[in-house]
Amino acid sequence: MRGIPGLKRLRLKIWRRCTLVLLLLWAACWLVVSASLFLLHRSVFSERCTDEKSHRILARLCLDYSSGALTGDLCEDLCVAQKLVYKHCLYYDRGKKVIQADWRGQPIILKSKKEIFSSYQHLSMLEELETQDIPETELLLMVALEVKNVLGLELSNSTVGPLWTRKKGPHWKAQVASMWSLLQQEEYIYFSLLQDFSKHVLRIIGSCGHFYAVEYLTAGHAWHKTLFPLENVVGPSLAGRRSRVRAIIDIALSFLDMVQHFDNDFSHRLHLCDIKPENFAIRHDLTVVAIDVDMAFFEPKMRDILEQNCTGDEDCNFFDCFSKCNLKIRKCGAQRANNNLQVICDKIFRRWFSPDLRGPLASLPLRLQLQKAVQECAQPGHLDAAGHQRTLTSLSQLYHLLRVTQRELQRVE
Repeated sequence: MRGIPGLKRLRLKIWRRCTLVLLLLWAACWLVVSASLFLLHRSVFSERCTDEKSHRILARLCLDYSSGALTGDLCEDLCVAQKLVYKHCLYYDRGKKVIQADWRGQPIILKSKKEIFSSYQHLSMLEELETQDIPETELLLMVALEVKNVLGLELSNSTVGPLWTRKKGPHWKAQVASMWSLLQQEEYIYFSLLQDFSKHVLRIIGSCGHFYAVEYLTAGHAWHKTLFPLENVVGPSLAGRRSRVRAIIDIALSFLDMVQHFDNDFSHRLHLCDIKPENFAIRHDLTVVAIDVDMAFFEPKMRDILEQNCTGDEDCNFFDCFSKCNLKIRKCGAQRANNNLQVICDKIFRRWFSPDLRGPLASLPLRLQLQKAVQECAQPGHLDAAGHQRTLTSLSQLYHLLRVTQRELQRVE
């Protein structure tokens, strides 16, 4: 019987040691996981959008301007005259900086793909040649080659004019270096080339070094009841339900105009691979504007992106653009299987014209026709001629139903 208390003490000692080992093991695991999470998200934390960091970025920009490393038509107003004034940071995303500012009483947006001017690829010929010795024809050729590299487009010297409008002068080297940093930003090239041909892209106001300024428009948001803040576009007159619905119909028609425009009015079709309310805005005349085109690609570039190795269709999805996998050769098709209209119907129009929609939209039969047309439009397409014809039919049908709805609302008012 004497051995029983000793056995109990031994068991208690073993239990305590096991508990201690488990606690130490748990603490070690917690430290490892915490360290891993910190290392994983350190870059995210460092990219937090703050006023302090934005001020440092602009101060560095002005320091490079004062040293003669860069220039631009907005540098003097930003760095000397103080006519371009910082307001607040909008967001940092994967290195991209987007800042709201006020320029001579007008709200604008400053954008750059990278924070620091020296982060952009340097043009080696600036060191090899005297600045005034660089022929302008050679510069235009280099611009055309860079556009081909970035967008996959062949451009003539006359077409690249909007990308290079500066003339030789005392700051020629800084002008060329600044231009080269802007040409490494796909979005800048898109806006520059298209602003004279399209009302559906942002207008470029000017630049300073690697930062370029565009018009300020309020972006949409998926959480917004109408996807876009209509009161910011047309004012308090849209307080009534019917007025908001009328505005949505007008905006939907503008989306269709944009789809047709991007499909047919350029030398190559323009594919939008990231369609969501946040990447669009509405002007005061209710025109839809693409405000973020980092994921927009003309047909040649789109084909290069899609044509990848695959083991199934899921390997051929590139955000909102996808193709089909040819299992025989294990290669994704170069032709996009869906299209801009189908994605817009799925991600935008479904929210506006869903079966749950209530209120004075239009008569019930017309409302049901519109809902059915949107649902059919949102279905994934096919690569054959029948699929193409179905897209054209959907576009025509939606135009017709929206215009009939528009007239019916006007008649009621």
